[in-house]
This record gives sequence, C-alpha cells and structure tokens, in this order.
Amino acid sequence: MQTGPGGGLYRYNHSMHFELHHQLPGGIQAEWNSLLERSAAHVPFLRYEYQNAWWETRGGGEWPQAELTLVTARQDGRLIGIAPLFTAQHEGEQRLLLVGSIEVSDYLDLIAAPEDLPVFTTGLLSFLRASLPAWQRLALYNLLEDSPSLPALQDAAQTTGMTFQVDRLQHSPYIPLPGDWETYLSGIDKKQRHEIRRKMRRAAEMETPAVWYLVNDPRRLDEEIEDFLQLMAQDPQKAAFLSPAMRAHMHRAARCAFEAGCLHLAFLTVGGEKAAGYFSFDYLNRLWIYNSGLDRRFMEYSPGWVLLGHLLQWANENGRSEFDFMRGDEEYKYRFGAVDRFVVRALIG
Repeated sequence: MQTGPGGGLYRYNHSMHFELHHQLPGGIQAEWNSLLERSAAHVPFLRYEYQNAWWETRGGGEWPQAELTLVTARQDGRLIGIAPLFTAQHEGEQRLLLVGSIEVSDYLDLIAAPEDLPVFTTGLLSFLRASLPAWQRLALYNLLEDSPSLPALQDAAQTTGMTFQVDRLQHSPYIPLPGDWETYLSGIDKKQRHEIRRKMRRAAEMETPAVWYLVNDPRRLDEEIEDFLQLMAQDPQKAAFLSPAMRAHMHRAARCAFEAGCLHLAFLTVGGEKAAGYFSFDYLNRLWIYNSGLDRRFMEYSPGWVLLGHLLQWANENGRSEFDFMRGDEEYKYRFGAVDRFVVRALIG
C-alpha cells in the first residue's frame, strides 16, 4: 500500500489498483457511466449524476454526519470497479454503506462487470480492512435479491475471513410487459381489467375531461417538479418526509435525470389543474416508478389509477419491457398484475 495524490490509498491485488476517495472524483463521470453500462448491476440510482446529487444533500438530510469513502479499482489504468461507499454511525456501529442508502434510492449495488466481480470483491474487502481499520461492518442496503454481487461477496468474505449474512428487506414488485396494451389487459384479473377500462373511460368522458402529459420543457422543469412535490405533500406522511433537504434532493434527482434523458414526469390534469403526478425513470427500456402524488379534490376521477393506467398503456405502446414499481408492497401494485421480488441487505464484518 502507498499514498497517492490527494491522499488516496492504493493497494495492489492481482494487478488491481485500489484507491480511496473522500470526495467524488472529478472528471470520472463518463468513465463511471460507461462502466455502469457493463456492470452486473445496472440501475438508475448508480449513475454518477444521481450519486452526486444524493451526496450533495446526504440523501435529503438522512445522513448529516457521513464521510465519503468511495473506492475505485483499476487494472492497467482501466476502471474496472467502483464501491460507492460512505462511513457513518448506524445501529450502534461504525459502518460502511452504499451512497444512496437507505430511504430514497430503491436499488443499489457495487459497480463492476460480471467477469470482474470475484476479484474486485475479494480485493475490495482486503483493501477496506487494511485501509479503514475503524469500520465494524459493511452494510449494503437495497440490493436486488438476484444481484450477482451477493454470491461474489459471500465468496470474498469467506476468502478474507469475514462473516456474511443476507436479510430480506422489502417487496419490490414489477410487471413484465408484453408490448401491447390489450395483451397486457387480457393477462390480469378480469375484474381489475374492467375497472381500469371503466375508470380511464369515465375520466376522459367527464364534463371536464382528464388529460395527461409528460414534462419535456426544460424552461418549466423546476416549476413542474415543485408542483409534483406539492401533490406529494397532500399526503400527511409524505408531507412529513419532504423536509427542505429532501425537497432539494428531489429537485436535484429530477433535474439530473432530465439532463440524462431519462426523467419520466407525468401529470393528469383536470381543467388545467394537476390532479395526479408520477415521477419515474425511463431507463434501460423499463419504466421505474419512483414516487407519486395526487390532489384529493379530484378523487371522483380516480386520478392515481387513471394516470397509472395511462403510464402502463404508454409503456406497452412504446416497447418498454418492464414496469418496475420498486420498493413497497401496496395492494394496488398487485391488482395491476405485478410479480413479487425483494430487495435485501448484505452485512459483512
């Protein structure tokens, strides 16, 4: 091990070169996102822009006392692995957690190509043990249960003499899409199919009909995001969640997604007023449903269901392969035909 420029620590393992960063490294964005495209785990919350936005507000104020301990690994100068970590007190221990943990980033993981995961994870655990002796446990939240990182980390923990356990955290249902609206409808419960059609038709045929649109004007983006947060805040639980720091995080997350071309911010309007909104990511040929809000003055329109129906129709008609509801086991997700899966937490120490 040796000290590198800016205080970074280096370690070699099978010609792999590890470096510790206490600030997000500048000039790495394109390289980071290029590696993510080849990674065994590829989700929108791992893009450099989102990770940077999350760190600016420490997850909307979730982690006021945290130190970035991001690790990169290179082989022959080529970036082959990223462990976007930070150090904080959690559950009575000094822990290393993934940037994005825990509340506002539905899916997280390490970033490495499948063929590099075994040597990267083994080298990473050895490097962390040697470079950061104060940490007590690696707590990796919100990994999908089928993440290739899990078996790689289990083998790496065994190799380095560490303990390893996985705990199931939350349901994370999704809908595989057939690519055709009518085919999708025919595959769900008959009663539910009738309800979706009835509510969408009724909303369109009211005296003041409901219409929906996608946000695409950059000049109005901040205003549209603020309108969406106002819809969210009509729910008392979400209102409590939306602290000033959390609002700042939501603005940053939406803006960086818009700039990356993957923001899918949709509104249902009645007489020009916003009745419901969905904030999603249109990414990797999937629609990732991040959050929603509605105005209870328009409940006769069933605005949440109607807008969700329009989103499902849009996703099918535009060839999206999956409609990912992400974390949460709310009943309506399954009534729309969702299939269950789970996110987990890996503890290594």
